[in-house]
Amino acid sequence: MRARTKTYASRIVKLCFALPNNWIAQTLGRQLLRSGTSVGANYRAVCRAKSNSDFINKLRIVEEECDESLFWMELLVDNLLVKPSRLSDLMKEADEILAIVVASAKTARTS
Repeated sequence: MRARTKTYASRIVKLCFALPNNWIAQTLGRQLLRSGTSVGANYRAVCRAKSNSDFINKLRIVEEECDESLFWMELLVDNLLVKPSRLSDLMKEADEILAIVVASAKTARTS
């Protein structure tokens, strides 16, 4: 999962680099870059959690950042700044990471 979230962050960087050079795309891209790369960075923090409650709290941050990155990608598509086909795989990966993180937090809460 650590490698997967890092790969996701790298894919976000490449996407943001390739966005159209207009102020709207660049503004949305900066937001996406922050939240999308935060998924990998915060997952690393999850791996270093000091307690079960710390683990859950850090997973929640990953959950929020992943969901936020999906929001920015949706806005890029909805506003015709990026073709849906270009983002479909990346958005699917975000959905899968989000589902794994949510399931992990639920499991951690019950143990």
